[in-house]
This record gives sequence, structure tokens and C-alpha cells, in this order.
Amino acid sequence: MNFEDYETLPTSNVFTHMTAGAFAGVMEHCLMYPLDSVKTRMQSLLPSTTRDGVSRTLFKMVQQEGIFRPVRGMPAVVVGAGPAHAFYFSSYEYLKETMTRHTSTTRYHTAIYGLSGCISTLLHDAIMNPAEVVKQRMQMYNSPYNSVIQCMRQVYKLEGIRAFYRSYTTQLTMNIPFQSIHFMVYEAAQKITNKEHKYNPPAHMVSGAMAGAVAAAITTPLDVCKTLLNTQEGVKATGLVHAIKTVYRVGGPTGYFRGLQARILFQMPGTAICWSTYEFFKYLLTKNRFDEMRLVAPSTVLAETDSSHYLNDLISSSSSEKVSLKPRELPAMSGAGLYGSISFNTMHTADTNFTSRRRDSTILDINHT
Repeated sequence: MNFEDYETLPTSNVFTHMTAGAFAGVMEHCLMYPLDSVKTRMQSLLPSTTRDGVSRTLFKMVQQEGIFRPVRGMPAVVVGAGPAHAFYFSSYEYLKETMTRHTSTTRYHTAIYGLSGCISTLLHDAIMNPAEVVKQRMQMYNSPYNSVIQCMRQVYKLEGIRAFYRSYTTQLTMNIPFQSIHFMVYEAAQKITNKEHKYNPPAHMVSGAMAGAVAAAITTPLDVCKTLLNTQEGVKATGLVHAIKTVYRVGGPTGYFRGLQARILFQMPGTAICWSTYEFFKYLLTKNRFDEMRLVAPSTVLAETDSSHYLNDLISSSSSEKVSLKPRELPAMSGAGLYGSISFNTMHTADTNFTSRRRDSTILDINHT
């Protein structure tokens, strides 16, 4: 199958989208996890936290807390990102395809991409929010937790189940505009970088990086509030409004943009990896399904060496009437995986009555390879 066939393949298979989405989510979060840890540190409101750059913050984490400190909490992301992105991409593809199919013009397609992203975010965040809480508790400075399991148990014991969803409304408030902007920019960029709408890895990566950078920059203030609600580090926040007031009181207007550089550096390659991985696995899985569904094209055999005597007998037995033959070919039935391929070819006389199923008016030729 050529790359040009990519956009024309049947991609409504839910399993394909869920599998590709799960791989994309895990790849994105695991590869970019150290930068995510740096972002969480830079967004801290503790007075003792210095305002270093991305590289300096990462260097100090490794120097003071060990080489594995930037990846603490990664198992929580692996467990959460797989199913979250599986539902995220499969619901997005389904909603996008359904809504675009019922619109007569492309004028509303950009709005459809944004709306599909909004609805998909509801499913994604419902699964991912508890993992985000555990992850950021493990990432914060002087974290008292030694493992993901211990963190989950302690948070549940001391703060209850609500602690895992304390930032859910903030997460939605941030991610709904983030994902809307993300999908609209990605689809718009694809029209520029991938006009042929074929499988094009560089175009998917560039479009994903552009989408991630724009969406991350716009939604950074809400991400700072989400980090405060998840970690409860230094000051306690009970909700989105309280978090907004707390960030302003402690950090001023610039406090809303703490970790902006790290967030953009995390999201740009992260979304590039996510989209390129997703499109790759969608292409790979769809290609395999397409190849398996292809039927073996039968060869048309009308009346050759072995079957010629059947034709002569039929003509000689009909001396009083003129017989004309009409070749009719049934679709090939492929069993190449186990037994080779079998093709059926039939020929009928002009006056064949299919309801009577006359044996003397039909020639059946079976080829087995």
C-alpha cells in the first residue's frame, strides 16, 4: 500500500484508534517526563524555590537528588496515559468523522475539530486526573513519597478520594481550550504541510509541534493553578477560584506564567511525538487490516483444456436450438492463510432459470492454488 492511499483507507475501526492512541500517549509522556518534572518544580509557589531556567533546574535536581529524580512518578503516567489517550483519540476520530459527514460544506470543519477535541477531553481527564495528582506529588521538591503505590495510599488515607479529583474542574477549564486550540491548529497546519493528505511523518511532527506550542502558551496560567491544586505545596487551595487568588497573592501577575518556557519545551516535542506516533500506528494497523481484507483476484477460466469436452457435449446435445454462453464469475473466496486460494467460475446458458437451478445449463469450474 502506498502512502498516498493513507487517507482513503477505512479508519473507522475503534480498535485501531484506541491502540494507536495508547501508544502515542505513553510515548509522549515517558519521553518528555524529565521536562514535565522541571515544569512542576518551576511552577512551585514555595518562597525557597529559586527562579532558575530550565537547564539549571534540571541540573540541580540531578545534582542534589540523584540522576533518577527527574523520572520519579513515571509509572503513574504509564498507567494513566495509555487508557486516557486510547479513549481520547478514538472518541475524537469518531466525533470528527460523524460530524463532518453530516455537514455539506467545509466551512464548519474547523469548529467541528475544536468541538470534537472538547468532548474527547472529558473522557481523557476523567481517567488521567488521578494519575496527574500522583505524578505531581512525586515530582515536587522534597516529596515524602518513595513510590507511586505509597503516594496513592497516603493521599487516599489522609485526604480521601476527592483529592484525586480536586483539580478536575481546573483540568477541564485548562484542557478544553487547550485541546480545542491544539486540534484546530494541527488540522490547519496539516492543510499547509500536508496538502496531499497522505501519511507524512515530517508533516505530522511539524504540525503537532506548532499545535502544542500555541496551546501551551495560551493555557499556562491555568496550568499553574492546576499544579497548586494537585500538590497543595506551601499553600492550600480548595478550588479554582481560590487557586487563582492564591497564585496572584503569592506570585503577582507574573506568577501565572511560571514555568512557561518549560511548558512550551515540554509540549512542542511532546505533541510532535504524540501525533507522529499516533499517525504511524494508525497507518500501520490500518494497512494490515487493508491487506488482510483484500480478496485474491480470480482468473477468468471459460472453457479451456480440461473443461472443453463439457462445452462440446452441451453444444452437440442441443442440435435443434442455438445455445449461447454467458460467463458469470463469482467473487474469489480467499483462504490463502491456511489452504491456498479457491476461485469459482460459472457459465450459464442464455435461457438459464436461476430459480429452477438446472444442472444441464451451468458449467462450474473450480481452480485451486
